[in-house]
Amino acid sequence: MDIILSAPILVFLPLLISVVIISPFFTSNEIVIRRFTKGFCVFLFCYALAMLALFNASSPYISEIHFFGLDWVQSLGIKFVFKIDSVSMVLGVLTTFIFMVAAIAGKFHIRKSHKFYYSMLLLLESAILGIFTAGDMFLFFLFWELEMIPAYFLIGGKYNEDVVRNENAKKSAVKFILYTFLGSMFMLLGILLLHYYSFLGSGILSASFSDISGGQIPFKIQLLIAICLLVGFGVKLPIIPLHTWLPDAHTNAPTPVSMVLAGILLKTGAYGIYRFNYETMAQSFQIIAPVLAVLALINIIYTAFVCYAQKDIKRIVAYSSISNMGLVLLGLCAVNKIGLSASVFHMVSHGLVTCGLFMICGIVYLRFKTRDIDILQGVASVMPRLYGFSVLIILASIGVPFFAPFISEILTIMAAMTSDFSLVLKFAAIFSLPILILSSCYMLKFLHNCFYGEPVAATEKVNDISVHEFVVLASILGGLVIFGIFPNALLGIIGGS
Repeated sequence: MDIILSAPILVFLPLLISVVIISPFFTSNEIVIRRFTKGFCVFLFCYALAMLALFNASSPYISEIHFFGLDWVQSLGIKFVFKIDSVSMVLGVLTTFIFMVAAIAGKFHIRKSHKFYYSMLLLLESAILGIFTAGDMFLFFLFWELEMIPAYFLIGGKYNEDVVRNENAKKSAVKFILYTFLGSMFMLLGILLLHYYSFLGSGILSASFSDISGGQIPFKIQLLIAICLLVGFGVKLPIIPLHTWLPDAHTNAPTPVSMVLAGILLKTGAYGIYRFNYETMAQSFQIIAPVLAVLALINIIYTAFVCYAQKDIKRIVAYSSISNMGLVLLGLCAVNKIGLSASVFHMVSHGLVTCGLFMICGIVYLRFKTRDIDILQGVASVMPRLYGFSVLIILASIGVPFFAPFISEILTIMAAMTSDFSLVLKFAAIFSLPILILSSCYMLKFLHNCFYGEPVAATEKVNDISVHEFVVLASILGGLVIFGIFPNALLGIIGGS
C-alpha cells in the first residue's frame, strides 16, 4: 500500500501527464484535451483523499529516491527525499482540489492554446505538490524554482481574445518573475548558510529537514538566515511591501489561473515560513515573531482600506487575499498549537473562499465584459443562481458563523491572545479584531454594487451559470460549509503535527 500511495507518485504523476498532453503524439482536439485534464485532476484529487484516509500523523509518508544506489548529491548530503506530515497532507489535498475546480472552470475561460495551457497547469500542480512534500531543503528549492516557469506562462499567455488583458498580462508575468526571482536569491543564500552552519554545529552533512537544526548555529547567524528566508517567502505570501506583484498578476491572469494563484500559490510562502523558520529555526523565529506580527497587522489594515477604494472587482478579491494571508502569518507568529492549527485552517478556508470569489468575478466578466463596480448592477435579476452562490460565498469571506473562515479567524485571534512570549501578539490581536469588520465593508460593497439595483443595458440575453460553473461553485461552497460546521474534521488532522 505504501508503494501505491506515495509522495513521488502524487508529485510526478501530474508532471508525466503534462508531458503527455504537450507531446506531438497527443491530440490537438480541445474537447479531448479539456476532458482528459479534468478527468486526471479528479483522479488525482481522489488519490490524495485516499492518502488522507490512510494517513497516520505519528507515521508520516516518507519516500526516498536513489540514483544508481546513491543519494541525489551524496557528497553534500543532499537527498531526493519526500515527507508528508499533517500540514503538508492537508495542503496537498487542498492543492489537488483547487486544480480540479480550476480545470473544470477552464471550459469557458480558455479559448486558445489548449495543449500548452493545460500542460502548464499540470506542471504547476506538480511543482506545488513538490514544495509541500519535499523532505530536503535543496529539493524544496528545486520545486520552488520550477514553479516559476509554468506560472509565468499561465499568467502571461494568450488564452482568449481579450486584447487588453493579453497586453497587461505580459507585464504582470514579468513582474511576478522578477519579484519571485529576487526573493529566491535571498532564500538560496539562507539555505546555503543553514546547510553549512548546521554541518559545523552538528557534524552531520545533510540537507534533510529531519537532520537540520538551527539550535546549534550561532544566534546572529540564525537571525541572518531567518531574514534571508523570510524575504524569499515574504514575496510569495506576500508581506507588505513585497506585495505589489500580486494585484496585477491576479487581475490580468485568466480566471482559472487566478483561482490557483490566490487559492494555493500564496500558501507556498506561508508553508515555507512554517517549514524553515517555525520548525527548523524555532529559536530565532520567537525573536522575529513579534516583528512579523506587526507586519501581519499592517497586511490586514492597509489592504482592507485599499480594497474598499478599488473599482475592479477582481482587484478587490486580490487585495483581500493579502489581508487574509496576514491572518495566516499572525497565527504562525503566536508560536503555539492553536496558532498553527488556525494558520493551516485559514489557508484552507481562504483557499476555498478566494477560488469562489474569483470564479464569480470571471463569470460576471464573461457575461458583461466589464469588472468596473461602478458600471455593474442588477446582476441578481438576470442571474439569480449566481446571486445565490455569491451571497453565501461573500458571507463566508467576511467570517459569518457556520462557514470555515469564521472558525479560522476566531482561532487566530485566540492564539494571538494566549501567546505567552510577547505582548506584541496580544496587541496585534486586539487591533486586528475590529479591523476585520472592514472586510464586511468592502465585500458587501462588492455584493451591493454588482448584484443589486436596476439591470444594466442589454442584459435580457444573459444566461445564468452553466453546469460546469454550478459544479465549481457548489463544490467550493460545500467545503466551506462542511469545515464550518465540522471543523474537527480538519483540526483533528492538523493537531497531529
